Amino acid sequence: MKKIVAIAFASVAMLSTAFAGEIEGVVKTFDAAANTVELETGEVYTIAQGVAVEGIEAGKTVMIMFTDGTTDATEIAIVE
Repeated sequence: MKKIVAIAFASVAMLSTAFAGEIEGVVKTFDAAANTVELETGEVYTIAQGVAVEGIEAGKTVMIMFTDGTTDATEIAIVE
């Protein structure tokens, strides 16, 4: 029984990470009023409320974590 429960927990953990994506790119524009960031590739992401955006500006390389199948950024970080 313990083995079945352990397998179930492991499966749930793997599924939760399967629905997240990430991308690295250079910021073309950042619109704080609209909470959007456009990468030089043309992709535009909407930054979720509560996500820290300090230091995000054009020309910076960022890593964006987003919900798969959407352009909803759940996390954004400057790549040093």
